[in-house]
Amino acid sequence: MSKKWFILSVIILMYLPVSIDATVLHVAAPQLGVALGATGSELLWIIDIYSLVMAGMLLPMGALGDKIGFKRLAMLGATLFGLASLAAALAPSVAALITARAALAIGAAMILPATLKALRQTFSDERERSFALGIWVAVGTGGAAMGPLIGGLLLKHFYWGSVFLINIPIILTVLLVTAMLIPRQDYHREQTWTLSQALVLISGILLLVYAAKSGLRGSADWRITLLALLSGVGLLFWFVRHQLGSAKPMIDLRLLTSRVIAVGALMAMTAMVALIGFELLLTQELQFVVGKTPLESGMFLLPLMIASGVCGPFAGWLLSRWGLKPVAAAGMALCSLSLMGLALTDFTTQSYLAWGWMILMGFSVQASLLSSTTAILSSAPPEKAGAAGSIEGMAYELGAGLGVTIFGLMLSGSYAAAIVLPSSLPAALAERAGASIGEAVQVAGMLGQDQAEVLMAAARQAFTAAHSLVLASASVMLLVLAAVVWYIIPKRTVPLMVH
Repeated sequence: MSKKWFILSVIILMYLPVSIDATVLHVAAPQLGVALGATGSELLWIIDIYSLVMAGMLLPMGALGDKIGFKRLAMLGATLFGLASLAAALAPSVAALITARAALAIGAAMILPATLKALRQTFSDERERSFALGIWVAVGTGGAAMGPLIGGLLLKHFYWGSVFLINIPIILTVLLVTAMLIPRQDYHREQTWTLSQALVLISGILLLVYAAKSGLRGSADWRITLLALLSGVGLLFWFVRHQLGSAKPMIDLRLLTSRVIAVGALMAMTAMVALIGFELLLTQELQFVVGKTPLESGMFLLPLMIASGVCGPFAGWLLSRWGLKPVAAAGMALCSLSLMGLALTDFTTQSYLAWGWMILMGFSVQASLLSSTTAILSSAPPEKAGAAGSIEGMAYELGAGLGVTIFGLMLSGSYAAAIVLPSSLPAALAERAGASIGEAVQVAGMLGQDQAEVLMAAARQAFTAAHSLVLASASVMLLVLAAVVWYIIPKRTVPLMVH
């Protein structure tokens, strides 16, 4: 094996746990919530903190790599990722696990640009670089798609922390090989690096998410919720204003003045919201309602994983044959149709029908993501390709994080409205059991057998009704977006002139 292909194998090994960790907790969520006694809101924080923090840290970590060299950045990122994995596996509480997941995201935000820069510097031949980049993309999408299955396999034999412990031997191998065999890369000490803008962006996003979660749950002080909401809006307003007025912005938001680029970013976010949100929702349905194990839940998701992984070339062929506008609108419309079909499907008795809808969803999400990339890059001027790619990358990660948040909040609200609790249940326990099905399982463990069975029957019935309502609502929203896409995207896209 030549040296450059050996370097590619190291890049893949380093990037793989980063992509897997985005979704590996989906099948572990029910078990994790019971083990740590997490509320529904806390469980959402554990899962979505990874993508939300990573979205805000990707760009400044890329600039840091330019300043110190991407080999050093990769070593720092891998070290932090390994230590955070150990901390997450041994976390004694919800707060400790959320903190560890945030640290994991910072390490991942270092690793991702480091691997991409190393790939570009290693492969000078355009054809070889394209092939290597295709492998890198496949590892990213494939790792995220296979995360639930890997989590299910581990949870069949080990405790929930094993989904983090598997990162450690991989990271140790990567650190050793990188230190000994990967050459140093170019760096530019004069490169400016500002972390404050990223921290403002992340803080604004997290404050808005906190306000949404605490406001919907209703148990938090309304004054704290309002303060978080206003603070989040204020920080994001300052961030946007600063970016628009800066000579060297972290994100070139002026690109979003192009309606096509703005819709492309919205499509990327929406497609990821639908995919990640549905995965999380379905794994809870399969385990809490249908009674499947984590491994069986991961296996049930295989058609969705395979379809989203292998349909890319076909979606690309459709784009080249029919153009951006019809493929983008059709992708959103078919995703809407698949969600409505899944909303009307009984996962206990209609497995084959569910798999058929999931295959359609996997294809339509992939077509939407490919269309969003085409829309963004085809409408940006060549000198702004890097900035356009940054907007796309952030849209992906924000969509993944917001998918957990949006679907989780809709599910919690619908579940709380639908559940009919046993009248004999004490008020304190009734409040917990009515908040989420995970908390209902925790409460059932404190009750006698007969009372526990009555409670769980009510919880399962409410969750199924909430599940259907959330998917149907998401379907309607995607259908509206499909109409917007059809109306806004022109037959031919023209690059935007940004000065």
